[in-house]
Amino acid sequence: MPRIKIIVPIPMDESGVENRAAQLPSSQIASGYEVDFEAVSYGAALGDSYYDMLLMDMSVFEAGLKAEEEGYDAVCIDTVSDSGLYALRSRLSIPVVGPGQTALHMASMLGHKFSIITMWDEWFPLYRKILTEYGLWGRLASMRSIKTRPDLSELLEGKEDVVFEKLEQESLAAIEKDGAHVIVLGSTTMHQSHGYLAERLPVPVINPGLTAYKMCELILECGLSHSKRAFPTPECPKDSEILARRS
Repeated sequence: MPRIKIIVPIPMDESGVENRAAQLPSSQIASGYEVDFEAVSYGAALGDSYYDMLLMDMSVFEAGLKAEEEGYDAVCIDTVSDSGLYALRSRLSIPVVGPGQTALHMASMLGHKFSIITMWDEWFPLYRKILTEYGLWGRLASMRSIKTRPDLSELLEGKEDVVFEKLEQESLAAIEKDGAHVIVLGSTTMHQSHGYLAERLPVPVINPGLTAYKMCELILECGLSHSKRAFPTPECPKDSEILARRS
């Protein structure tokens, strides 16, 4: 039975993890797969700064470091920032997948230009990072936000009437004014708005968390993983020293 570990990049309680796990209903998990959502034990609060970005990289990397030894067949990172992605690929042989990379490349397959629609401007540096790393600035139509502080534990619960309409209006502006052919939700925490937007917008809407998870399944089913020429294994790993901080 293939096992996939999904790392939540913000420390939170069991209820918060359950809210994050709701982005992946059982109907979307292929038969025979086992999926575990696990929050990091420390780290960022909102991903709203370069300070928090570094904490997400560190805490996600630590949370995934032993995934292969724990018997997992793949790791999926539950943040569009793809925090710790390349470092984990360097350390692990099993596939490591990020929603940012998957969503942006999927959007590039479905249209010539995409727009990222997000909660607030403070997350723009996250997108600048992945757009640069993946060489996709030429496919970007725009980045737009609804200037609303996110709740990374409760997500959009109870705020649908206000938030969904704002997201729809910014998405329409991206399509009509910026020339977007595809809309990418800027966070896995926005998954609750996907169905609403997909029904109302005239272009595809990418739900990054779901897209990344299904990419994990596809990679495993094809018998693939990342290239060790691209992500070489460290000659002298320091796992015990890194994980000693937890004790």
